[in-house]
Amino acid sequence: MSSRKQIIVSGGFDDIRSRQLRFLEEAAKLGELNVLLWPDETIQQIHGQPPKFPLAERLYFLNAVRYVTRVVTLGCPSSMALQSRALSPEFRPALHGSGEPCYAVPVDANSLPELDGIKPQVWVDEEPEANDLRRAFCQQHGIEYCVLPASQMSGFPEPPPMPSPPGRKKVVATGCYDWFHTGHVRFTEEVSAYGDLYVILGHDANIRLLKGEGHPLLPEAERRYVVGSIKYVKQALISSGEGWLDADPEIQRLKPDIYAVNEDGDRGGKREYCEQLGIEYLVLKRTPAPGLPRRSSTDLRGF
Repeated sequence: MSSRKQIIVSGGFDDIRSRQLRFLEEAAKLGELNVLLWPDETIQQIHGQPPKFPLAERLYFLNAVRYVTRVVTLGCPSSMALQSRALSPEFRPALHGSGEPCYAVPVDANSLPELDGIKPQVWVDEEPEANDLRRAFCQQHGIEYCVLPASQMSGFPEPPPMPSPPGRKKVVATGCYDWFHTGHVRFTEEVSAYGDLYVILGHDANIRLLKGEGHPLLPEAERRYVVGSIKYVKQALISSGEGWLDADPEIQRLKPDIYAVNEDGDRGGKREYCEQLGIEYLVLKRTPAPGLPRRSSTDLRGF
């Protein structure tokens, strides 16, 4: 076992946005971060409505977050069996965290279960979720209870470049990434297989120019933070040019080997641009991770 402290966070992590990512980042600064992920029925019981995203999708997203060491799914045997049957056969192993353990134990929001291989030393909470029951549980079991104040999670620090072995090709991808979802995660996962992935996000003024008023929904610093929190992304940057090729200044500086887009992004003169610069142009099909639904930022955003 690692000499670093074993940090625990527990929850549903439904509709993961920048706030949850900032919480995970700050918690991970304390040691190895283990996420205990609640099943759908626990979220239903606590919040009175089903999660926006099913367990398999929440699990897939969390496993892609650079701050997370391990994700453990919790739930009683009946709920896990039902959720497994609800998935297409090829993705049922995802309920085990792509090799991570799945524990068929009842979930109590105010305590931590005993799990093989995990000895919690610190339970980290956010202020809105913290309560005396959790504090008392930690005192009884010799676990430190750490409540992160909202002020500690303010702002969107630029994630530093992810470490990678030398000699890999450089790959760039561009886009708005206004409502980040598992389809985006899958795209970054696939593209990162070709080399170190640099994602260049359109700056706010250019997004408004291309998409109209009301766009983007989220400011550029927040969008960069969310994308940069994904482990498949070497570095997230903000463009400084204009138009469909607003990333030209950054591309000229990075000198990538490959420019990757999905089918929807194959426009705006990008193919011709790459031919002029001698950059390989890679078009990937827009396909979700096996067993997950296809997601659209427009549908999730509502406009």
